[in-house]
Amino acid sequence: MALQFPTRAERTGSQPHAPGMEGAWPEFMYHDPVLNELFGRVIEEYPEFQFYAWDDEREEVVGVGNAIPGSWDGELASLPERGIDAFVEGGFTEGRPEPNVLCALQILIDPEHRGQGLSRRMIERMGEIGRDNGLAPLIAPVRPSLKHRYPLAPMERYVTWRRDDGMLLDPWLRTHERLGAEIVRVAPESMRIPGTVAEWETWTELSFPETGSYVVPGALVPVEIDRERDEGIYVEPNVWMVHGAA
Repeated sequence: MALQFPTRAERTGSQPHAPGMEGAWPEFMYHDPVLNELFGRVIEEYPEFQFYAWDDEREEVVGVGNAIPGSWDGELASLPERGIDAFVEGGFTEGRPEPNVLCALQILIDPEHRGQGLSRRMIERMGEIGRDNGLAPLIAPVRPSLKHRYPLAPMERYVTWRRDDGMLLDPWLRTHERLGAEIVRVAPESMRIPGTVAEWETWTELSFPETGSYVVPGALVPVEIDRERDEGIYVEPNVWMVHGAA
């Protein structure tokens, strides 16, 4: 397998994607209002920070990386609690400070190409792009890959869980750590996804017969349903990790 990692600025236009790239996230993840409004602008206005893994043999995209430049004063406590939503909004705020870091938004990999070290290479490539553009360190509001199996465990505890060999339990957090990233804090409100009860029932293919907290497949924490207000709210916590901190 021969892979290249061009940015959208280097290789413009739509490219064929591997079939497994479709529907990579749970359906409700596609309904964050901030991302729905601004993610298209991220792609169009910051093409030099969007890249993909191109398989020359199959002639298709097998991995995608998205990031956005932003500003950070280097103080761990100042990394925003709103994580992804905050940095995406910040990328289009008038009078924003001069960018000095690159913030990861997502890395997607075709299921057929997982377990082959591609996720590590994608993180490395994202860091390279940042450094090439004078943006370092790379900061990432990471979505732990196994947290959905433990939705009732607070994220603050989950990030401390380690295997017998001392490595982090979560594979995606572990991959970042192996590349030198440090867990610095939880972003408790990285994404906020509201919807009507009917919308949530459609997105999850579940019924919510009464007001309360519900464990939903793919969600990192329970979804809060209020039938009296006809509202469901999912507030996703992510984990701030920093690559190459001074």
